[in-house]
Amino acid sequence: MSKSVKRMISMTLVAMLLLGATGCGESQTESEEFSPKIDADTEYKISVVGTYSNFESLESEFERFYAKYPNGEITYTYLDDYGNTIGQALAGQEPPDIYVVQPWMYGNDQYADLFDSAEVLSDPDLEIDLDCIRSGVRWEMENGEILTLPIFATSYGMLVNKDIFEKENLEVPETYEELVDVCEKLKAAGYESPVMGANTSTTPGIGYTFAYPMFAHTVKEDRSVEEGLNNLDPSAGEAMRESLTRLQEFVDAGCIDVAKCSAEMEDDYDAVIMRFFEGDVPMMLCSGDVVSGTKKRESKSEAFEENPFAYDFYVAPSGDEGGYYMDSISLLFCVNKNSENLDMTNEFMRFLASEEELGLMAQEKRLITPTKDYSLDEVYASLSDFPEERTINFRDTELLDTTVKQFRAAAYAVVNGEMTVDEAVASYGTIPTD
Repeated sequence: MSKSVKRMISMTLVAMLLLGATGCGESQTESEEFSPKIDADTEYKISVVGTYSNFESLESEFERFYAKYPNGEITYTYLDDYGNTIGQALAGQEPPDIYVVQPWMYGNDQYADLFDSAEVLSDPDLEIDLDCIRSGVRWEMENGEILTLPIFATSYGMLVNKDIFEKENLEVPETYEELVDVCEKLKAAGYESPVMGANTSTTPGIGYTFAYPMFAHTVKEDRSVEEGLNNLDPSAGEAMRESLTRLQEFVDAGCIDVAKCSAEMEDDYDAVIMRFFEGDVPMMLCSGDVVSGTKKRESKSEAFEENPFAYDFYVAPSGDEGGYYMDSISLLFCVNKNSENLDMTNEFMRFLASEEELGLMAQEKRLITPTKDYSLDEVYASLSDFPEERTINFRDTELLDTTVKQFRAAAYAVVNGEMTVDEAVASYGTIPTD
């Protein structure tokens, strides 16, 4: 660990916070929903390590857990260069009790120990409620065991300024044809670029956000193309054609002014959020990770402070029948089965694994909850009951990072007129990704 930031919750401070919150924070319903299995006077220490330098929503869960088990201490440590340091931490003299994993780590020999060391959370004796997790992000191993608890999910789509749509008497488009029609009406009403986004080759960028979900759906529908794509076989590039063609149509239809996006947003995160808060962008392409930064930046935008507006997140309607929802896992927890504090660590996970607690964490971080209930954060309400046939989760495709980078580069080239769709398809496997 070359750098680490360690946050230790002071029990004295926590006690003061809990006393101060009596009657206004905890509800009787919450107390009844979680029934402790271990003596409430048990002393314990639990350590958590992860990839976020700031994990306030998890620290809020520590405080809520202290209300059930007050005689303990839970710490969170951010590991710099997590991919290279987590293995060292797990093999060290003071290994963590809980640690973060991500789906791309599975199957990589470098991270085999992370899964070999994981507690089987689906063990019935632990009584961890994994049924509250929606099926698309509940990660079962090949033997049916569940080793991970998803904490946050994410997706790709667009932030929608609901006030603009109400003012212009328009409905948020659900299909590509409706999107083009709405954009024409918005342009007639004076909005130069009805849709905006970061003109980058990154995942929150215009091309990837709009077109990748359609590409992933193509692969889901015909898994036979996967091997060729992952081997960077040039002939496999044909699988990109439908999504890249729609992306080209989207740009050619004038729904988005790519030059304006480049001129007004210099990065794919902070600049996107702050530009959206100016209040004159009907639809802003982005990822769920970008949406997660909106809450903290509302107060940093003078324009939004002076003229606040309602906004929600929607799937971008790229398809003829509607858009495609990428139900993606952002972050998962594993329990170290060799933990010296295993009983209490499992108890903390049992506390965490509920629609309410996971929903509150997602709400505070403003990422998508991994549970079946989207209702805690209205910004994601549009995702409730999204059609299964147009939903793609991490088990529906097994595309390697090299494949994804090829698509991302192809989409960027098409958006910026550097390649035609035919050229991008023919160049698959050799498109520069730097």
